[in-house]
Amino acid sequence: MTPRTEGRTAWRRAAAVALPAVAAVAAMAVAMAQGALASSFAVSGTAFQVSAGRLTSKGLASYVTVDHAADGSGHPVALLGLGEATLSDLCQSARVPTPVGTVVFRLTAGGRAGPIAARDLVIDGEDLTGDARFERVEIGRDAGALDTVPGVRGQPGPFGLQAGGVTVTGVRSHARSATGGDLRLKGLALDVTLNGKACF
Repeated sequence: MTPRTEGRTAWRRAAAVALPAVAAVAAMAVAMAQGALASSFAVSGTAFQVSAGRLTSKGLASYVTVDHAADGSGHPVALLGLGEATLSDLCQSARVPTPVGTVVFRLTAGGRAGPIAARDLVIDGEDLTGDARFERVEIGRDAGALDTVPGVRGQPGPFGLQAGGVTVTGVRSHARSATGGDLRLKGLALDVTLNGKACF
């Protein structure tokens, strides 16, 4: 009789639970790259981490909005629209509760493979930290009159912010969603592990 290896059953169960989630995220990434994913989808109930060594963009527009989950709950976010952006050392991670424990979904890109290119990228974030430099910034502009990133504007009246360009180093953010017309990830690596390491 072959001795039973401890932990083998748990890992198989973890893979069975995580596989549908990985497939769904992969399909979402393909849809984002093809510009087929609308920004009006229902968000999950958990924010995910995003970090990058450096982010630069020609064009930035931001205003406050509310994301809605499938259960009808609302989550206030700052919608951040980027025109033509490049990122280095990108990391995205999310903690997902499963019957076998907390699984960490972690995606990285860039690094030695080179910078990541994004166009018409929209991030719905709960917070953002880093060191930033803005070009031709306009703070307090009407959200309905934002025009630096095509298609990114809010309802007339509320507070808005925009800039002709922005550079942020040491980016850290908790986000609800990210969508883009074109997202090219060099050196993509995806990892799903029990109690794995998050981005920060």
